[in-house]
Parts: sequence; structure tokens; C-alpha cells
Amino acid sequence: MDLSERRPEKLMSADEALSRIKNGSRVFLGTGFGEPRHLIRALAQNKKLHDIMIYQMLSSTLAEFVDDPSFLRRFSIKLFFINNVMRKAAFEGKIDYIPSYLSQLTGLFYSRRIGLDVSLIQVAPPDRFGYCSLGISVALSRAAIDNSKLVIAQVNPRMPRTWGETFVHVDEIDCMVAFEEPLLEDKPCEQDPETAEINARIGHYVSQLVDDGATLQIGLGNVPYSILQYLENKKNLGVHTQMITDAFIPLMEKKIINNKKKTLLPGKAVASLCMGSEALYRYVDDNPLFYFSSSKFVNDPSVIAKNERLISISSALEVDLTGQVCMDSVGDLFYSGSGDQVDFLRGSAMSKGGFSIIALPSTARGGTVSRIAPHLSKGAGVATTRGDVNFVVTEYGIAELQGKSIYQRVMELSQVAHPDFREELIRQAKKRHYIFADQLPPSREDLLFLESYKSIFKLKNGKTIEVRPLVPSDEFSYRNFFYSLRQETIFHRFFYNIKLFPHETIQKHWASVDYRKNMSLIGLSRARGHKEIMAIGSYAMGEDGARAEVAFVVREDFQSLGVASYLMDALQKIAKENGYMGFTATVLRTNSSMLRIFKKKFPAAKMSSSMDGFEIVADFDVPPPPDGDGAPETGEKNEK
Repeated sequence: MDLSERRPEKLMSADEALSRIKNGSRVFLGTGFGEPRHLIRALAQNKKLHDIMIYQMLSSTLAEFVDDPSFLRRFSIKLFFINNVMRKAAFEGKIDYIPSYLSQLTGLFYSRRIGLDVSLIQVAPPDRFGYCSLGISVALSRAAIDNSKLVIAQVNPRMPRTWGETFVHVDEIDCMVAFEEPLLEDKPCEQDPETAEINARIGHYVSQLVDDGATLQIGLGNVPYSILQYLENKKNLGVHTQMITDAFIPLMEKKIINNKKKTLLPGKAVASLCMGSEALYRYVDDNPLFYFSSSKFVNDPSVIAKNERLISISSALEVDLTGQVCMDSVGDLFYSGSGDQVDFLRGSAMSKGGFSIIALPSTARGGTVSRIAPHLSKGAGVATTRGDVNFVVTEYGIAELQGKSIYQRVMELSQVAHPDFREELIRQAKKRHYIFADQLPPSREDLLFLESYKSIFKLKNGKTIEVRPLVPSDEFSYRNFFYSLRQETIFHRFFYNIKLFPHETIQKHWASVDYRKNMSLIGLSRARGHKEIMAIGSYAMGEDGARAEVAFVVREDFQSLGVASYLMDALQKIAKENGYMGFTATVLRTNSSMLRIFKKKFPAAKMSSSMDGFEIVADFDVPPPPDGDGAPETGEKNEK
């Protein structure tokens, strides 16, 4: 549509349009990198306007004026989110912050709790039917237009025309200011090697939680977006998120993100904002793969939950030992905003097969401050309650908090804290009576090397189990596992009938494991949405120091499925890496399945009779003896 011919009365200069704004007006500014920069500058430089209240979510252009006293005398700024360019002004009290979940912001406009007189927005030129597109800034704009008495639009041919609920007819716009200028861009900063390594490790752990076919939400911040590059081994991922950035595009071009498995708007990447490079803007321009809509839709937890297997990935400034999350303030200083975290945490919790991840580096300020803290900093706001948090991921591992007690949360979180702070976290937890008074702290060793010991094993019945090293936070699961066993199974493992597995006993064995000398691998099966231990295979340094004593326990319903045999192979590989030359074991005569496994795995094993059964010495890489010289035959088939 040629406005100069069809609606010439709407076309005017910025100064002409802004002259219609009255003193004392409440003005909404389009948000993010789609903000109308030309209009905002003209507004700020208009000396005739006074007592103007400005509302905006993500602000950039206003940063040029917040240090000007004459501007601050004429304008009051209220932001729903404080980004990096406005942070200094927030710390200095030059702007005001309105805490609100994004899903609720449009409701504040429609209910007139936040009244609006004027909206300044930016749109793409109208099509032949008169429809403009809100392009890369849809989040709050529709609600602002609907509830403003005066709508002024900057018409910029560089604004992408996006699909979804992005269209505004020229009849809804009172003044149109044709002005072409480049859109704001956000080019990723070059990461220093240490930061890149931390993000790579966080990405590695997060990738373990993301299954093929999941739908992703990626929260604001460098850490969540850097995680995307570590999902290149996934398949059929979908997107339902607040904001699209350049980080999504490589996965889309490789068809890793194809949105085929989504249960809400399949085939579409759903978002309300787009912030990135010019290449990103050209990618979303007239691209039917994207569906942009308002925050009222995108951030509504009940809408989010319609995506099955929705995984929310966001960040935080700090997490306390009980699971409370702060993300909008550093002490008393407002740093960011409530944003979309709680909306997506609750939406993912309601999603079938969905869950949330809080991903953050373990330290701040050059490693001098732990982000896993005994308590949140003085003045820090609780953005996310301890009841909403599921997984917390740092460069040191994964802490699972959902359904866990305070004791368990302390152990999970201290385990993923930086090693330098673990002992102090345990000390502070004892002081607060969160944990047992005799609790040992997690090892100070960096346990990233344990990642190579994780594996997936397909059982003979077609099901799969996850195999990984036992860690101190597994104490409760470990106890539950043993209490689920029959006495016969326990007797085959310990050679006497153990009735109790108290905290003291378990901690003595597993709370502070030296993973170089000793190793315990657990098998985990999925049961009703969570994982249960169904097998444990362990070795510990033997008396001669050259061999390790090995033992296994497999839950009865998983016996005779090859579990112990698989664990034997896995433990042998680890033991060889740690310098052991072989295994020793004491096996009861009635435990025929274990005797058979030793005979199969170690044909040259030496077996001698003892009072309890057989003493076995099985050295690695020893050729089998001549036929007939192997281990004794056994009859009963029952893997214990």
C-alpha cells in the first residue's frame, strides 16, 4: 500500500506526530531491538513535553539520555526488565523497576492497572491490504495498541515482516512516521577461554537432560544461549520461547530444530521477540517457520504446558542451599527482572514429560564468590521459590531438587558448587541444622572425568538402563534400593543378613569416595517419571593394592538380564585406567550366576574354595588356560 496515495493524512514527521502528545501522558515504547529509535530520540529531545511517564520492557535508546538531568526532570522511566545498558541508571536510582511476570504484563494494560495514553511502536511497511507487521517486537505491543488513545508508528522498511499474531492495520494507527534506519543488533561477544570452558561444561551437562523430540525454552542471558551449540547431537527439537537469537539458527539450518514433534503449533518456532544480528532479521523475514505472538500467549503457563516434553532452560544470579533462586537483583541493586523464568518453570512443570533447568556458573567475581550460597545475599529477591525448581546445572554437574528434602538439596547443590566452597557450604548447612551434624562434605576433586564412565545399556527385554558413578547425593536412593531387596539377595552380597542401612553406615562407605581407588557404578531405571537404582557394581582397593575387590547387587526384577555382566565390563575398563591389574572377589557357592560371569569374563581366573564359597583372583589381559583347567562348573542360574 502506498500511504502517500491511500492515507496521506496519516503520514507526518516525528515532530508533527509527537506534538499530539499532551503533558502528563503515559507513553509505551516498543521493546527490544524493534523499538522505534527515531521516535524515541525525537521524544527525548522535545523540550515542550513535561511530566511524561514512560513504560518499556527492554530499553536501549533511552540509555543515551538517562545521564541528562534535564531529560530526567521531564521524563520518568519505568522498566519491566533492566538490561545491561540501563543497569547503571537503575543502580543510581534514575529509573524505576516494575516486577511482573511477562505472562501478566499485558493484563496490566487491559485492566488499566497501568493506564496508557500513547504508544510509540515500529512496524514494517503495510502490504496491499493495509496490514503492517510488528516484526521482531511483538511481546507487549498488541496490548499497548489496544489500550492507548494515540498510536504513533515508525514505518521502517528494514523491519522484518514476521508471521503469527503480528499484524496491525493502518486504520489502528493514528500517525505514521516513515523513517528508515538500521535495527539494533546484538553481536555475540568473544568469550575468554575460561568462560568458554565453563559454558562448554554446562552445555555438556544440560545436553544429557535434553532428549530427542523435546521442545525448548531458552531464557535471557549468555549462559542459556551458549548451551544451544551443545545440542547438535539431538534430533527433532522444537522451540517455544520468549526470544529468538542467532544461536537458534545453526540448529535450524541443520534441521536439528525442526518443530516436527511439537504438540502445540507443530512445525512452528513460537516466540514474541527477536534480538540479534542483521542476518537473523533476514532469516525470520517472511519465514513461515516462525510464529510470533504476544507475551500473553507465549508466556502463559497453561499455553506453555500444551507443549509436551517442554524443557525450560534459564539462568540465575545465585541459588541458595534450599533451592531458592535470585535472578533480578544483586543484593539491594536491581539487576535484570522477573522476566519469563517463573512462567516457563510452571508451564514446564505442567507439561507432560516437561521439566525446568536453572543453568549458571558456580562462581562470580573471578571465582571469589560462590553462586551456590548458604542463603541469598542480603536484599536479594526470590524470583523463583524452592518449590518451583527442578534441575540446577553448573560446570560441576547436575543437581536434581524436585521432590527432594532440604538435606538432599544441600547435598545435591554442594556437589555442583565450586570445589573451593563445598566444605564451607556443608559447615553452614550444619549450622542451620539442614543436614546431619556428622555429614562429610563432597570431595573437593573436579569430577568431570566421571562423565566418561556414564553409559546406556539395553537389556535383554528391550528396556534400557542408565549407568553412572554413585555420588554422595545418592544416599537416599541407595538406602531405598537396599531396603527394596530380598534378604537372600542381600546375603549373597554381604554374606550375612543385614537388617538396617542407617545414614552412618552408608556415609562411611560412600559419602567421600576416592574415585581413583574405589568405584561404584549404579544402574538406573525409569519408573513413573523418575529414576530408581536397580543395580550397584563396586570395586575397592584390595589388600595388595594391585587388585580391587569387586561385588555386585542386582534387584530381583532385573536379574538374568545381563546387568551384572555389563557392570563387570564397565568396572574392568575403569579399574584398568586407574592402574589395577585385576579383581578379587568372594562368591558364595549358591551364587552360581556370579561364578558363571567370572568364568566367562576371566577364563584364567584362579578359584579356591573357602568356608563361605570361592575366593577368586581374576587378572586382566591374561590368556585363558588349556581346556579343562578353568573355573569350577556351577548349576543354579540366578544373577545376584
